[in-house]
Amino acid sequence: MKKSERMNQMLRFINQKQQFTLQDLMQEFQISKRTAIRDIASLEELGAPIYAEYGRYGGYRLLQQMQLPPISFNTGELHALYFAIQALRSFSNLPFQATFRSIHEKFISALSDKQRLEIQNIQHRVLFKHTEQIKDSENLEFLLMSAVQNTVIQIVYQNARTSRHTEGSSSNVTSSNVRTIQPIALYAMRGYWYCQAYDLHKQAYRVFRCDRITSPQLTDIEPLDHIKEVSLQDAHSLWKPTEQAIPFQCRINEAGMELFQQEHFPSMKLEVYAEQTYLVGSYEPHELEFIIRYLAGYGKSIQIIKPASLKGALRQYYLDLLEHV
Repeated sequence: MKKSERMNQMLRFINQKQQFTLQDLMQEFQISKRTAIRDIASLEELGAPIYAEYGRYGGYRLLQQMQLPPISFNTGELHALYFAIQALRSFSNLPFQATFRSIHEKFISALSDKQRLEIQNIQHRVLFKHTEQIKDSENLEFLLMSAVQNTVIQIVYQNARTSRHTEGSSSNVTSSNVRTIQPIALYAMRGYWYCQAYDLHKQAYRVFRCDRITSPQLTDIEPLDHIKEVSLQDAHSLWKPTEQAIPFQCRINEAGMELFQQEHFPSMKLEVYAEQTYLVGSYEPHELEFIIRYLAGYGKSIQIIKPASLKGALRQYYLDLLEHV
């Protein structure tokens, strides 16, 4: 990092902390003690009102907050921002009604001619492959702010279920039901937005497809304290199988492990014993069609060990597919 850039970031750092030590600067900016002392002297020359406190618990104090210069980005940061903006391209819906087109246009217009040319060169040298958003989700901002503000909401959820007809074909039909939930977090995966939430009626952690959520409304219900502090990373730990859940076990090879890393759910995990890797987990009785379609995506990379009923259902799934070949 250039010294001028480090000075700019250091001004913002100490303006926020108000009180700091040499060790704070050394750790934050990965610099030596000698460099930290020189940087403080440079900041004082720039007019930063820094006061030295001596003694065992001494350090430095900022006498008053400073008027900081506008934020500027170096070339590497601009390129990183451009890559991040490209990640928005696949979404037709984003929280706060933001669109890729408006964000991209504002970003490009704020660049200098040289920076704009560099971005254009990147466009000709890097190809971004995206999974396009499959279904529109109209309530992302409402759901996100409910999670941020720890509120309990009521939603109408369109459940998808599979109906099998006499000729052996299947089609998806939907049924609606009202849910009372406390949203935890949102995430996007494979073209869909998902809402992690706690279902107050079922008293269980659930994941809802955002495009199936309609008519969200605030309620006067007090949010649950043990859900307020749950983060996106910790949310899956809330999931618990019911007493009716059916355990399963599949032998899985290296190719299957890569597929597992791309997509898996809280009800499953990988385990290794006797130098063999297994995909283990459980599914609810009403989730049989779902787990069958999921396991079918692994192809030859897995082998169902148990239960026998799951193996038979997967075999029947393949036979039904042959009827349409």
